[in-house]
Amino acid sequence: MRIITPWVLQFLGILFLNVLVTIQALRNYKFVVRDASFTKLCSTKNILTVNGEFPGPTLYVTKGESIIVDVYNRANYNITIHWHGVNQPRYPWSDGPEFITQCPIQPGAMFSQKVIFSEEEGTLWWHAHSDWSRATVHGAIVIQPKPGHTYPFPKPDREVPMILGEWWKQDVVKVFDDLVSTGADAAISDSYTINGQPGDLHPCSANETFKLNVEYGKTYLLRMINAAMQDLLFFAIAKHQLTVVGSDGSYVKPFKVDYITISPGQTMDVLVQANQPLDQYYMAAKAYSSAFNVRFDNTTTTAILQYKKGISTPHMPSLPSFNDTNSSVNIITQMRSLADEAHPINVPLNITTNLFYTVSVNSLPCPNATICKGPRGNNRFAASMNNISFQFLPKNNNVNILQAYYNNISGVFTENFPDVPPLLFNFTASNLSTFLRTPSVDTEVKVVEYGSTVELVLQGTNLLAGTEHPMHFHGHSFYVVGWGFGNYNKDKDPFTYNLVDPPYQNTVAVPKNGWVAIRFQAKNPGVWFMHCHLERHVSWGMAMTFIVKNGNNPGQQMLPTPPDMPPCN
Repeated sequence: MRIITPWVLQFLGILFLNVLVTIQALRNYKFVVRDASFTKLCSTKNILTVNGEFPGPTLYVTKGESIIVDVYNRANYNITIHWHGVNQPRYPWSDGPEFITQCPIQPGAMFSQKVIFSEEEGTLWWHAHSDWSRATVHGAIVIQPKPGHTYPFPKPDREVPMILGEWWKQDVVKVFDDLVSTGADAAISDSYTINGQPGDLHPCSANETFKLNVEYGKTYLLRMINAAMQDLLFFAIAKHQLTVVGSDGSYVKPFKVDYITISPGQTMDVLVQANQPLDQYYMAAKAYSSAFNVRFDNTTTTAILQYKKGISTPHMPSLPSFNDTNSSVNIITQMRSLADEAHPINVPLNITTNLFYTVSVNSLPCPNATICKGPRGNNRFAASMNNISFQFLPKNNNVNILQAYYNNISGVFTENFPDVPPLLFNFTASNLSTFLRTPSVDTEVKVVEYGSTVELVLQGTNLLAGTEHPMHFHGHSFYVVGWGFGNYNKDKDPFTYNLVDPPYQNTVAVPKNGWVAIRFQAKNPGVWFMHCHLERHVSWGMAMTFIVKNGNNPGQQMLPTPPDMPPCN
């Protein structure tokens, strides 16, 4: 029999107290999801909100901190919350995508979500991840440096979250339901918004237009977030240059631009110097939409950068044309990681897993001989990765993919997601054969070993409509090592890669009829969703799921299930 000595008891007591203090030290936030009434564009409607705010509250945290967010669902719809760009090491339980890593929080229920910040620093955001509820349920996350550390640029005089969004006069639930029931494209929005406001170019909007009051000679950090549902956006400030210093929770080598192109899901940290004559200047955003014959919201949303003595009509910035593809890549061509001693990077060089995924807009026959309003008459729109349209689990399902994987429940998904497309063709050619448009429909995952070094080439196609696809990966950030227009050439394009200081992202836009190459190390065990952040595309099935297996050591394995996971039924 082993005797526990007093010093061992003392050690265990100290250890227990330290654990207890750590648990008690976690900051706690309260999110109450509920309907609230808002008036915009001369009409009033109820929208789903967090704490009655649109956009929702900003979370301020410190790098490496963990927090608890108690999410109370006081609405009439199911809800989930995703912490976009927060890698959640070893803890997919709080990641949020509905029926992927959790079942939704049902009306009247509550889920305490632990959010674990690790390497991220800068600007990220949170949003709903069930149906189209993220249209109004979203907000910023500001991740400050650890104590004793500073920004890698002069500290700005003020920091301002700038959330670009989208507004429909009709209920967004109806927009989504019509998309699903008719098989057609979604109804376009009535305006874009800046911090929840359409801007004074729209009717009934002048008094609420967002205004940023500035003082001459001071520097302002705009924490830009594209929370729009459907479009990449151009953004600029009249007569002011923008200095990009960060993106997706990671710093970049500063570079100056007259405008930015920002994808849905993407964030950017942008410095603005108030160095112009004392006047008023529009901050404006409008869509970049290059797909041929596809309707989009062609309005312009505005806010006002206002010096104290500005009294004239605001100056308007010049923004590229809505279909200016060359201008749309102004950011990806210039973005580089800091890659210095204080901000090291670790680009995988010895690749163990090579993947090649096509991303396509497709069509499917109408089910049960019903009439659909999709392409070429009686069809419905679909979308795919490697010609597989992701089959979301049904709403009445009693399990999600993470639970099924963790508890070895069969019949929920298959592990057959292919490493390459099932059929190779000239992906970006004009007038592609119609038989190429029909994908299979399955719930398939790709399983990778812990520690695998992965190169994934995402290839756009010209099926139905060649367009951009902002691809977001849950649970892992990745290095964008290469990109280009046309078809990826495995014999030539790798020689153009940037393996020295590539940007470290969680969302990247595949160019129209082009490709992007990303690299990452699969070091976060769990179930992790990858999908297009154009909401209609993910609703049509442009998504897949990675499963990263546990490593051999305890610190390389998933943490246990929290006790209050929402039930599925």
